[in-house]
Amino acid sequence: MASRAGSKELLSVLKTDDPKFESAFKKLVARRFTDDDTVEKTVRKIIERVREHGDSELIALTEKYDGVTLKSFEVTKNEWDEAVASVDPANRAAIGKAAMRVRDFHRKRIPSSWEMREEGGAFMGQRLRPLERVGIYVPGGKASYPSSVIMNAVPASVVEVPEIVMVTPPDRDGRIRPEVLMAARVAGVHRVFKVGGAQAIAALAHGTQTVPRVDKIVGPGNVYVATAKRLVFGEVGIDLEAGPSEILILADKSATPAWVAADLLSQAEHDEMASSILVTHVKALAARVQEQLEKQLACLKRAKIARESLTQHGAVILTKNLEESIAISNRYAPEHLVLAIEDADLISKKITNAGALFLGHYTPEAVGDYLAGPSHVLPTGGTARFFSPLGVEDFLKRMSIIRFEPSKLRELGTDVIRLAELEGLAGHGVAVELRLQKIRRARRERDAARDADSEEEM
Repeated sequence: MASRAGSKELLSVLKTDDPKFESAFKKLVARRFTDDDTVEKTVRKIIERVREHGDSELIALTEKYDGVTLKSFEVTKNEWDEAVASVDPANRAAIGKAAMRVRDFHRKRIPSSWEMREEGGAFMGQRLRPLERVGIYVPGGKASYPSSVIMNAVPASVVEVPEIVMVTPPDRDGRIRPEVLMAARVAGVHRVFKVGGAQAIAALAHGTQTVPRVDKIVGPGNVYVATAKRLVFGEVGIDLEAGPSEILILADKSATPAWVAADLLSQAEHDEMASSILVTHVKALAARVQEQLEKQLACLKRAKIARESLTQHGAVILTKNLEESIAISNRYAPEHLVLAIEDADLISKKITNAGALFLGHYTPEAVGDYLAGPSHVLPTGGTARFFSPLGVEDFLKRMSIIRFEPSKLRELGTDVIRLAELEGLAGHGVAVELRLQKIRRARRERDAARDADSEEEM
């Protein structure tokens, strides 16, 4: 089933015509963070301790997990200004350009409040309001992620969320990378706190003496962060339960093996848990991509992480034809889907499940990660079947508006009463009937007054 023709084959090879393909594919699809009782138990304890003890517990946990003792968590204005000033001008320009492009994209997507009026005296509609305060989680650890700041915070800034709070783990010196603070400045973040992990999620969800409680938490993280977000959901909103990053490349004979390999590695270098999948009906292409992976790994700074990711969670899926490749991709529902094929625009219309589509040979997934415009916060683990990318809608709430005039209630009230009785909720019917009684009295009084006026005229 999963064959390795030679020592150079990093990726397991799955063939759709193999009798054991379905069982192997199901294992490949089951790629979300696995349920771990130990992780959940640890996270529950962290959340409870932060809720009870606040800042003192954050200090203790930051020392335990990040190896740094902090007297205060919030980044001061002077600290922020100095960090921004220290960023290399070229890097500052690139970060600014990314924020500008993401902002321009999301400005075009802001939904509007709307209303409708019905004949007979009814008014309905929806009003949109931004959330009051949101929390942005930005990972640390294996890398620095100014792009994550931009992709999470800019959509919130675009809809004018009054307060955007960011949390991120400090380094061993108790500082945050200047580029991350630069990104926070241009993305519209209002306050930044040096705290990470499950304890940061707990602080945002429940509030501490220093960290304010938020209405919603967004942003990616490791299994502890993802578990914490799931456990605090209900106390606050969350964007989605993110899992390890993933890419699926759908390729035909027109694809360049070196480019395909580079795109696979662009995900594999993220994390050992990341998934990188090539789906193709061109057997020769698959072999050449395997060769390119080894060649490029020799020069990759994060080669150890990427190799572990490829061997444990990567695969080549050999299909019979392009149509079968498309079907496999839709079943997998990838976070990132690269169409390295001829006529990618036409084929894209057949794609039903993907977080983001990258069309054609000159659209590497990396442009989406940094500055194309759409947020790179995408559904993972197959949830692209029902979740969407992070956007301005995630920072807005809708309120339904309903107004009935007496004439409209008179028109529809009897049906409301009938439906209430059908469900055994007589109190609902009474609330309508009392008003109808007043409307009928008023109508009788108007009729009587009109008849009296008519008699006087006669």
